[in-house]
Amino acid sequence: MNKYWGLLLVILVTISCKDDKPVQKEPVQMASIVPIEKPVMKQFGFNLNDFTVQLDTVKRGDSFGELMLQHKVDYPKIAKITQEFKDTFDVRKIRVGKPYLILKSKDTTEAAQVFIYENDPINYTVVDLRDTVKAYKNKKEVTYVEREASGVIESSLSQAILEQGIDYTVTNSLSEVYAWTIDFFRLQKGDKFKVIYKEKFINDSIYAGAGPIEAAYFEHNGRPIYAFAYENDSLKNIVDYFDEEANNLRRTFLRAPVQFSRISSRYNLKRRIRYYGNKIRPHRGTDYAAPKGTPILATADGTVTESTRRGGNGKYVKIRHNGTYSTQYLHMSKQNVKRGEFVRQGDVIGWIGMTGNTSGPHVCYRFWKNGRQVDPLREELPLAEPLDQSLQPEYFNYVNPIKDQLDCMTYPESPVQEDILVEDLASAEK
Repeated sequence: MNKYWGLLLVILVTISCKDDKPVQKEPVQMASIVPIEKPVMKQFGFNLNDFTVQLDTVKRGDSFGELMLQHKVDYPKIAKITQEFKDTFDVRKIRVGKPYLILKSKDTTEAAQVFIYENDPINYTVVDLRDTVKAYKNKKEVTYVEREASGVIESSLSQAILEQGIDYTVTNSLSEVYAWTIDFFRLQKGDKFKVIYKEKFINDSIYAGAGPIEAAYFEHNGRPIYAFAYENDSLKNIVDYFDEEANNLRRTFLRAPVQFSRISSRYNLKRRIRYYGNKIRPHRGTDYAAPKGTPILATADGTVTESTRRGGNGKYVKIRHNGTYSTQYLHMSKQNVKRGEFVRQGDVIGWIGMTGNTSGPHVCYRFWKNGRQVDPLREELPLAEPLDQSLQPEYFNYVNPIKDQLDCMTYPESPVQEDILVEDLASAEK
């Protein structure tokens, strides 16, 4: 019996083997191996893959010469850069905290081939130490994006601008645009502004600051004032700000000799002065209080007639602007001009201090008209020349669509208004 069972098992195995078809294995196709290339890292006009790159910042005590000697640059090359390229790269003016790149050779020496100094986020200087030594300036590629902003003043212009997430430099720019037409020490709650400007970006992503204001609208004490940037002299590349009627916003005098300070004492012929025992003594100046070291600006073009120190005036500067007007700036910590120098409007002529008779840091600003001291805040200061008639048709064609853009801009709602609206809605639901 066992013999038959063994024979049957052999037959079944044979049949099973015949039914099973051999599996056809397809040949394995080997994927072609492509070497992965290192992506090209190009910056400042150089392929960084070709160098060993060292990125650092200037530290206290660093000098260009020492940095180069540390990176195996021959002294003759250092001397040539120092002596022959002062106009392009003054090695004495590298500043602590400024970033720089050193591109070094990939051989065993790792000697510096290129030194790149970043003057600011956009501008940089290249010192090429290979073969013929050379130095040149260049700029990173910058993209400009137009931005609109507006605000209602509750406390100050700077606060209203910061609340909108706007670059603080726009505050300074706006104050410069309206420096002749608006007294920023007398802004009112409810004053409004609209502004059109461009933001700068490096490589389309890295913010690099705000550009000049292109157009603005400021409503001060209910009085609307438009401002449009326009090149009124293409040969000299001069850009001024004009209103919707082509009047120049610039006047012959700035409203104040300092930016963003406060008036601590006004022109007052019957003022009692604590310093003199609370006696009545005429105060023929306007005091602008600000921290010590704040720049003091010439309010108009003119010639320095005095730059000295005398008695209670302390260190001061006096400027003759023309046959009618003169100005004086008292209590400086230090003067920045000398007698006989010609200064332009906005030039720094000194810095706020406490020299002479003063109880705190400020500048006493005095204003003469026809030889008599007057209150500059009450004077109707003369205007600059309007835009030339021949340029006005082109000017109006340029500014009219921009004016429409400003007019269509809206103001942000204040948080107080939003709270009131929410309460009103809640009451309505009840």
